[in-house]
Amino acid sequence: MAIFQKSEVIRADSTVSKTYYPKESVGMATGFLLSALHFAGLATLTHTPSPMKFLNGILGRPASKKPFLVLVVGFPASDCRVPDISRLPTEEMVKLH
Repeated sequence: MAIFQKSEVIRADSTVSKTYYPKESVGMATGFLLSALHFAGLATLTHTPSPMKFLNGILGRPASKKPFLVLVVGFPASDCRVPDISRLPTEEMVKLH
């Protein structure tokens, strides 16, 4: 699937206005989607080809929609192995005053 960023809104009266924080908004929404897919038992792979504008032509999207990333989603192989990634303890990342 291709995820696009919406940079402007066309209102009912045909006026155009910019969206606020489009990269941040689509980034957070994509993070929620990745988490939901993971908890549904699916595997994901994010890909950001360069350049990405070719996606507009292939998928028939207007120039006001900017490609953000390509997301590959599927069921993991039965013998799939996931690396055991250790994380820093919270107290090493957060300082409360």
